[in-house]
Amino acid sequence: MSAAPPRPHGTEPRFRDALRGLPGRVWVISLGILVNQVGNFLPVFLVLYLTGRGHSAGAAGLVLGASGVGKVLGNAVGGHLADRVGRRWTIVFSAVSTSGLTALVPYLGPLPVVVAVVGLIGVTSQVYRPAAAAALLDSVAASHQERLAAFGVFRFAMNVGAALGGVIGGVLAATSYAGLFLGNAVACLLFGVVVGVLLRDPPGARTGRGGAHARADRAAGYREVLADRALTRFLLMTVCAEFVYVQSTVGLPLHVDDVGLSERDFGLLIGLNGLLVLALELPLTGVVARRRPEYVLAVGNLVTGAGLALTGFMTGMGPLAATVVVWSLGEMLTSSISQAYLGGLAPPGMTGRYQGLHGVAYTIGTGAGPLVGGAVYALGPWALWTLVGVAGLLSARLSLRRRHTAATDAAPGASP
Repeated sequence: MSAAPPRPHGTEPRFRDALRGLPGRVWVISLGILVNQVGNFLPVFLVLYLTGRGHSAGAAGLVLGASGVGKVLGNAVGGHLADRVGRRWTIVFSAVSTSGLTALVPYLGPLPVVVAVVGLIGVTSQVYRPAAAAALLDSVAASHQERLAAFGVFRFAMNVGAALGGVIGGVLAATSYAGLFLGNAVACLLFGVVVGVLLRDPPGARTGRGGAHARADRAAGYREVLADRALTRFLLMTVCAEFVYVQSTVGLPLHVDDVGLSERDFGLLIGLNGLLVLALELPLTGVVARRRPEYVLAVGNLVTGAGLALTGFMTGMGPLAATVVVWSLGEMLTSSISQAYLGGLAPPGMTGRYQGLHGVAYTIGTGAGPLVGGAVYALGPWALWTLVGVAGLLSARLSLRRRHTAATDAAPGASP
């Protein structure tokens, strides 16, 4: 399962050919993430579990806050470990440690212990993410089409796993929360086994090219990485874009309630989003694969912002469903392309740290989004939807600001 050899200059493959020619490593990582997502119950059912045991909503929020802080730290740690000790063992460490900690959750007593353990789970559960992304990038040639195909398959596996996991988790939660979290632990352990047994780090994946350049990369830390202006713009774009997108789970349900619709209606709207993403994201990625990635990111962020901002003007299920279609289209345009594009910015030996910082930015956006969104909505719904529109415009603008060479590096041969 070696990485794909570099292609000669000027032979950028079509997306369809790149998809067919993906090496086995991509399928191993995607199989692992499918298994992991099927059993990823803790984040979804944790609040219901805690309130069911008699804890207050405030206590549940404290536990979720500890988990969120842990996730930010976990991405940073994971990016560092991916570059220093290798992708495979970083993923295995993440999966095994998360498995052990998750199995303890139903047997924990005092709230401070729950906060501490769930916070640690937040760290360990995210350590694998930069390593998995770096492993995908190691596996393909320096080609935007192949990077995009790899992340497209990975995203598809993640979405299928999440859809199956929601159904299975609901059944287990109705039976036993102990069984739910033990099932989560088993899924994490299986993820580690799949990667530990089947995945191998290709030569040079840990440190990039050899010699003095590799030694310099090993010595570089996050301070040096953040000196890359193209990266910092990308990270700011990610924070803004995720703040916008997470309003589909904050502003949208609040609006649904305000206009007199039910929880069932909200569930149908979110289900529509899930079906669209499963059915159309990979084909749509292929359609835009040869376009400049920064242009696709800008359009996707703009469409997501517009779709969610329009939510505030809609009062019926039909119009709201139309807005779901719009922002789902934006989500599909940006999801796979963002990490593939970032892979073209990272110098040799720093891929893990670049992906780790992307995870940090993603987690900050999705973590701060509910807090800020809920507070602004309390001031006035119009204020939130205006903020969403402005943030969508800002994320689109940040997508277009880049180094002179970034577009060439990220998508050789791409169409303007």
